[in-house]
Amino acid sequence: MKILVINAGSSSLKYQLIDMETESVLAKGGCERIGIEGGKLTHKAHGETFVIEQDLPDHTVAISLVLKELVDKKAGVIGSMDEIDAVGHRVVASGEAFTKTTLVTDEVMETMEVIKELAPLHNPAAILGVNACRAVMPDKKMALVFDTSFHATMPDYAHLYAIDYEDYQKYKVRRYGAHGTSHKFVSQAAAEYLGRNIEELKIITCHLGNGSSISAVKGGKCIDTSMGFTPLAGVPMGTRSGDIDYAAAEFLCRKKGMTMEEGLTYLNKKCGMLGVSGVSSDFRDLCAAAEGGNDRARLALDMFNYSCKKYVGAYMAALGGLDVLVFTAGVGENTVSVRKAICENMQAFGIVLDEKKNDYKNDGAIHDVSAEGSRVKILVIPTNEELVIARETAALL
Repeated sequence: MKILVINAGSSSLKYQLIDMETESVLAKGGCERIGIEGGKLTHKAHGETFVIEQDLPDHTVAISLVLKELVDKKAGVIGSMDEIDAVGHRVVASGEAFTKTTLVTDEVMETMEVIKELAPLHNPAAILGVNACRAVMPDKKMALVFDTSFHATMPDYAHLYAIDYEDYQKYKVRRYGAHGTSHKFVSQAAAEYLGRNIEELKIITCHLGNGSSISAVKGGKCIDTSMGFTPLAGVPMGTRSGDIDYAAAEFLCRKKGMTMEEGLTYLNKKCGMLGVSGVSSDFRDLCAAAEGGNDRARLALDMFNYSCKKYVGAYMAALGGLDVLVFTAGVGENTVSVRKAICENMQAFGIVLDEKKNDYKNDGAIHDVSAEGSRVKILVIPTNEELVIARETAALL
């Protein structure tokens, strides 16, 4: 079985074609500047990179170009479209409408239109991607794989906000979380790596990147996560503020003469590491600046590391202990100083990092960076959200 995985943005589209018999990636790539002059497709297959520069007026044209490359005599990896068994689409938020991977139908897409406001930066783009694929591949079965599904197991006292309960029932305002496919993958990978039954484990997964979230996983099920109604909540991120007093946000809007919508854009796009440091949202730039004596870059990193540490401590309490601490995603996998800072002075909780093991060059493998005698295993696990989407799609079919 071969599954095409699609991750659509408002002006971009990423894809992978995965052979499920071996779970190997046959081809992958992405389209840039969809709907903007200067479109480009970058396609990787057979160890080569193929670049096509042409205008991509909409997602349908972009998908058509991707499919053309997949069957191309030189760049292609399949003989015909018949070899693609199904398409799996990444969708950020499902609300309470869907709690598991769902087959695409007209009725399902109508519901997606209704709930797209739950993730206004992401869901409309996913809908564009699904509709484009259905237009170009009308006979292919397709599945929606939701970032929020893994978090659907949170108990009510963890996912509810303390607002008027009737408003929750009417508007479904609650904690939904994000990065669920990543948290699911690395928690399962941790159990497999340790040769343990995941149902016996208490795991905290730290998906740290430009967008970051931390989850508490008990027996393979999420019981809490740091992101909230939207991906704005939780730890401070590349350009997102993370948790902030609502009254402080309203105060800033008044002082800066911003509407509520402009205020949300400000909190999502101009705050976080970028806003505090004034340097960059990229942790590589922040680390370099901090090492060079930039106090604001140092402050941004300290704020991020401290917030992550607090969530780890809180989730240890929620779990009633901890067996495994996992770091993943761009920052979690590549930033030695972040892992060190989060684990520092956590010996009383059984978390002891081996600094030599921690200082390694990322080679795409799982690394155990816990010190000898550490009660908690500290693992760095490269995430693979696309593989989770392909597995979920294959399982549904």
